[in-house]
Amino acid sequence: MQPVEGARTFQVASENYDRFMGRYSKPLATSFAAFAGIDAALRVLDVGCGPGALTSELVGLVGTAQVAACDPSPPFVAACAARHPGVQVRAGSAEHVPFDDDAFDAAVAQLVLHFVSDPKAAASELRRVTRAGGTVAACVWDFDEGMQMLRAFWDAAVATDPDAPNEAQVLRFGRHGELSQWLADGGFDEIDETQLHVDSTYRDFEELWGGFEAGIGPAGDYLKGRGEGDRVQVREAFFERVGRPESAFTLHAVARAVRGCVAS
Repeated sequence: MQPVEGARTFQVASENYDRFMGRYSKPLATSFAAFAGIDAALRVLDVGCGPGALTSELVGLVGTAQVAACDPSPPFVAACAARHPGVQVRAGSAEHVPFDDDAFDAAVAQLVLHFVSDPKAAASELRRVTRAGGTVAACVWDFDEGMQMLRAFWDAAVATDPDAPNEAQVLRFGRHGELSQWLADGGFDEIDETQLHVDSTYRDFEELWGGFEAGIGPAGDYLKGRGEGDRVQVREAFFERVGRPESAFTLHAVARAVRGCVAS
């Protein structure tokens, strides 16, 4: 499989991802699967599965034999397969889904669309692998209402480096209506969009900061590319923006989710 640019910053150990974003994606998976209408009667595909936060939720809802998954990151494919014996986990992206036509009752993509290189192709592929009358659903972090951890980091980065590649400005689908338009352009029916809310509690600021130092995602990749002095400045500005916590604290995150029906 050809490397996917959006997956470049996710070639990391699954445990590091779990500590950074998995602490949000695991509780998000519960509300997202409910919004997508996943129940025990369905055969479901997890597109962009990562280490398997949503895959775990799907297995609990429909059973191992009814779940398949794919991801463009080899470490994540290996981790998801190891964590979910019996689930068919393949290397593949949203733009090139490695499963047959009409193979699933539902295809779901959690925290994936920000990083796809070709959203139109992704919509076409999700529609292709889902039977007529089936459901396609996706969710991403909401840049209008805020993913507090990332919002505070990029505010800190821009304050110290005006040329920092602010995710809220450069990534797609983080605002109201963008996901619905994506499905409408893809030919889906019965489109519904909503917000989902999750929290994560950190024992201290060092636990939060350690996730960024692991170099995960656009934020971690940006930080890894800065000099030591720059990283110190970003750290201090970030510490200020999350309230200078001296003990345990909680950050809030809002995701925007959409679902649509494959036209008959």
